[in-house]
Amino acid sequence: MSTKELIAEIGRLPVTKRIHLLEETLRGLRKDQTRQAMSKAAKALEGAYRKGGEFTAFTGIDLDNFYEAR
Repeated sequence: MSTKELIAEIGRLPVTKRIHLLEETLRGLRKDQTRQAMSKAAKALEGAYRKGGEFTAFTGIDLDNFYEAR
């Protein structure tokens, strides 16, 4: 089905179904965008993790143990 045909079919739907279609499409786009951003961030940090980087150094300045924090 071509884009033109798809748009014509969508145009035949009742307004409430078109709105639902748009909402679901936007939800899917947001999910894809979040997934891509998370993947990009993970790839950016992968090298540091593989080299045994220190990611908890900032906890050394904590005065309370985690389980005692209020």
